[in-house]
Amino acid sequence: MNFIALLLVLSILVFMVEKITNKILRVEKVKLSETSGKNIDRFGRGVILLIFVTTLWFVLKNDSTMITKLYFMTYITFLFGFQAIMEFIFIKGSKQYISTVVLLVITLIIMYNLTEIFFWIDSGLSS
Repeated sequence: MNFIALLLVLSILVFMVEKITNKILRVEKVKLSETSGKNIDRFGRGVILLIFVTTLWFVLKNDSTMITKLYFMTYITFLFGFQAIMEFIFIKGSKQYISTVVLLVITLIIMYNLTEIFFWIDSGLSS
């Protein structure tokens, strides 16, 4: 139950960071699927997903939580980085890619500190 509540809080935090960043930068959201880069975006995301699904077996076979955490952080970096590059190229005159990069950094910080967050929640509940 605490895990679901934590995911909900973190999702709301990421959503609010994106909205605030878009408001500060005065960005009007444009979907990449509405631009000429639609097919390139789909193909790139598919290749990234295929590579990471293929290598997932080797990561899960290893019992290290740090390697698993770094694996998913790398996946998110590639995914958001690719999205930022696509937004920079295909959405001219917009600063939407900056919002994506800020979201990437916030997400990576949260993921890196996820074990500390869980420890903090567990210690707060047991006292």
